[in-house]
Amino acid sequence: MLTDGTRTIGEGFHRAHGEPHAEVEALRDARARGADPAGATLYVTLEPCNHAGATGPCAAAVIDAAVARVVVGTRDPNPVAAGGVERLRTASVAVTIADDAWCRALVEDFSVFVCSARPYVRLKLAASIDGYIAPAPGRRYWLTGDESRAYVRELRATHDAVLVGAGTVRVDDPQLTVRPPRGRRRPYVRVVACEQAAVGTDRAIFSSVDGYAPTIVLAPAGLRAQFAPLEAIAEVAYVGDDAAIALDLRMALETLRSRGIVSVLCEGGPTLAARLIAADLVDRFDWLVAPVVLHGPGAVLALAGADGKTTPLRFDRVEQLGPDVLLSAGRASEGACSAD
Repeated sequence: MLTDGTRTIGEGFHRAHGEPHAEVEALRDARARGADPAGATLYVTLEPCNHAGATGPCAAAVIDAAVARVVVGTRDPNPVAAGGVERLRTASVAVTIADDAWCRALVEDFSVFVCSARPYVRLKLAASIDGYIAPAPGRRYWLTGDESRAYVRELRATHDAVLVGAGTVRVDDPQLTVRPPRGRRRPYVRVVACEQAAVGTDRAIFSSVDGYAPTIVLAPAGLRAQFAPLEAIAEVAYVGDDAAIALDLRMALETLRSRGIVSVLCEGGPTLAARLIAADLVDRFDWLVAPVVLHGPGAVLALAGADGKTTPLRFDRVEQLGPDVLLSAGRASEGACSAD
């Protein structure tokens, strides 16, 4: 946003990869309104970039427009694009870095993507107040209310891919779609992580849906014969070497990143969730707590056998969703580059 101190003279946002960044859009908008950006103050979420990638360096465009001051919400985590603040200051543009938590949250997924070899991973879990997901194994059970389910559908719309384990596909048979449907420049992706056995070809996750790419099945490369029947209806990504009979989750996520997937929403189940946590592969946790108690001899724990190193977290959102409570926490470390 550009302001002359009394009014907004230009606004803009980055619409898609390869198109002008927010700074350039705001400058163009100001000129289209008949306003001169010279001497104005520019407010941006992310540090103006300092490299020529799909577009030119925004820092140079800001300098050329003679903008007097830039207020930056957060520094750019991408080392290739960083340096805009220093370039602006060298050109005598006043710069204020707000280091704003809201701005950092807006680029949380991008930060992990550019700083690591895997996509950003957000884990959603729904559990009873005593930490269970169902009263008995192998049984589909609606735990949370309508408001929580609507929230999860919103999460799906903001991530490139939705990931579940094979057990969830067998028990719940989810479609994992965004409802109501929404337009998107890149197709949504549904992903199934399989440990040692394939899932049935008749599962809803393999159904053809407008706006969705073929479902990706992550499978150990040493079990190609078992997963070959799925190749006709899904994209089977074989992970590891030809001797691999267990799924390496880190390598599986790296496989998704190689396909251009920036962010992944994992919706469980308990075994996959626990393995992701144990491998320190989760960047944000969304824990939905339902006001029920499920403890019993056959109750299924929300995290099946979780272990591994401790991941320091910081709660930054607590909200009531109908009868349920949402607890959201991200990594406590400030730099996303430390995630891996």
